[in-house]
Amino acid sequence: METNPTMKFFTRREVLRATGILAGGALAARIYPSTLLYAATPALSQQAPAGDPVAAMRAQFGGAPIQAQPLTDSITMLSGPGGNVVVLNGADGKLMGDTFVQPAWPHLKDALDKIGNAPIKTVIDTHWHFDHSDNNASLRAAGATLVAHANTKKRMSETHTLAVLNLTFAPSPAEALPQQTFASTHKITMNGETVSLVHIPPAHTDSDIYLHFEKGNVLQTGDVFFSGIYPYIDDGTGGSVSGMIAGATKLLAVADNNTKIVPGHGPLGNKADLMKYRDMLTTVRDRLQKLKSSGKSMQEAVAAKPLNDLDPIWGKGLFNSDTFIQIAYPAL
Repeated sequence: METNPTMKFFTRREVLRATGILAGGALAARIYPSTLLYAATPALSQQAPAGDPVAAMRAQFGGAPIQAQPLTDSITMLSGPGGNVVVLNGADGKLMGDTFVQPAWPHLKDALDKIGNAPIKTVIDTHWHFDHSDNNASLRAAGATLVAHANTKKRMSETHTLAVLNLTFAPSPAEALPQQTFASTHKITMNGETVSLVHIPPAHTDSDIYLHFEKGNVLQTGDVFFSGIYPYIDDGTGGSVSGMIAGATKLLAVADNNTKIVPGHGPLGNKADLMKYRDMLTTVRDRLQKLKSSGKSMQEAVAAKPLNDLDPIWGKGLFNSDTFIQIAYPAL
């Protein structure tokens, strides 16, 4: 895949700075709350291989501490090294949604052991991106079966460059690929819980699914929902702003006012948070589409500052509105 032309706005130096912020800076406190005390650790930056942004991001994310947040007696949310992971624990074994970045494996293993001594039986990827599937091989080696949407296996088997971030990922090794895939829906019954896996039409990517823990009333959304911050949208693998809005609407139809909603990134949310997020995306789409339909280039759209009023609420993560326009404009 060719380098995305939007990189003329977001330079490689800015990418490396941003990944450092995500892994250890104050902005990370919103995306990965457990990393606040980890801010600007010199030893961490020394782990990042020079000249390799992907390895640098993995190293920076991977050293972050993991915070455990119980959601029910049997369901725990883990946050830290690249988003959120959900663990269902019980006599039948552990089921996991997402896996963090690969260097976090020792920390993840420790966190799983603290939850309980049951073996890891099933691992589910909410989509193909590395921060959600990077420990697949380690978990498979530990005895887990890897499950995902068919497009996750397809995308993980290809080379991809993530637009704006300009990070290029080689195909995943065979041992990291999902062993079981599905096209539309799949159910898993385990530990007295029914977990519904449902494909979301292209939104963040074309491989997105949600996990609904029906008894516990927990909804894991993957990156269709970024809680309280502008999201990343991967238009190179089918993502779009309208798809994200439709995806959020689909999630809202599953949730009730008591549902605990685990976003791909950001703090635990609820239905009201998800509604505000969908409304923000709708506003973004309407404003940017008006500029695009009038013939404005992306440079002109950025210069017009159409999202400045949204920044105080939504622009405190990795992306401010200028950068988010670069992500959203090609994905309209």
